[in-house]
Amino acid sequence: IGKSLKSAGAKIIDGTGKQVTAGIIDEHSHIAITGGVNECSQSVTAEVRIADVIDPEDINIYRQLSGGVTTSHLLHGSCNPIGGQTQLIKLRWGRNAEEMKFAGWDGFIKFALGENVKRSWTSRNQNRFPDTRMGVEQVIADAFQRAKDYMAMPSTKRKDLELEALAEILNKKRFITCHSYVQSEINMLLHLSDKYGFNVNTFTHILEGYKVADKMKAHGAAASTFSDWWAYKYEVYDAIPYNMAIMQKEGLTVAVNSDDAEMARRLNQEAAKSIRYGNLAEEDALKLCTLNPAIMLHVYDRVGSIKTGKDADIVIWSDNPLSIYAKAEKTIVDGII
Repeated sequence: IGKSLKSAGAKIIDGTGKQVTAGIIDEHSHIAITGGVNECSQSVTAEVRIADVIDPEDINIYRQLSGGVTTSHLLHGSCNPIGGQTQLIKLRWGRNAEEMKFAGWDGFIKFALGENVKRSWTSRNQNRFPDTRMGVEQVIADAFQRAKDYMAMPSTKRKDLELEALAEILNKKRFITCHSYVQSEINMLLHLSDKYGFNVNTFTHILEGYKVADKMKAHGAAASTFSDWWAYKYEVYDAIPYNMAIMQKEGLTVAVNSDDAEMARRLNQEAAKSIRYGNLAEEDALKLCTLNPAIMLHVYDRVGSIKTGKDADIVIWSDNPLSIYAKAEKTIVDGII
């Protein structure tokens, strides 16, 4: 990075009239996974891992590269109060599953609250506990109590992979990203975190985050949200498109996520909506899909901005990347086009 750079080994790209950004990071993705993302048979499935089922041949990897995405956080679905262990990948098209994994990354785990968890969308005779929001709270409380009891047992104890993952959370070696919508449930999880001594790293979706942004900031949680999704289920009725801007102005680290293979190709445009709805500065809007998700995923030392020493994850755009007319002409991952 600099001016008048010369290297005999460097490939030269004429960027006259173009705009260059860091690669886009999707904090909430379900691409590149074989066999589904929901293990619905139990309320707590902390032992299951996305890392074991990565599909490096998913065409969505290629399509999202065409939209400037270079890093994706692969999550389980929102079937369980405590889901499984997530995986961060680089979109290294043409590489195998192991080579796509983001090296040296802190482990995360998916939690979920709300209608999906209490299975409002299934018929009653197919339900498994929990069936209500109060049941969701009790599932999470019970899980952490069991984890604390497990940690207090002698080292010769029989290993329990589910409780091992929960113990990692309590020991701050694994971090929570939590599917969430309504303020009452966000408050509930914050109270549980105080009681059991864990932290919520990220509230994802968080469509009523604007109501509790001060509480989230005090807790130290980040927010990964949709730009303007609304009314697709009952608990989304209070969603507003100003949510991103309000939370960012409150001092939270805020990202815009996709949760959708098609939308991920246009996260630059989703971020740009915060200029229309909230009057964010262009630089702050762009951070919603670059530096901010890198910060909340604990990889900002590697990706999220163009800086000496970081990975060469770069996008060359035909126009202002916040414009609907911008095309990602070249997407570069680890210096490879």
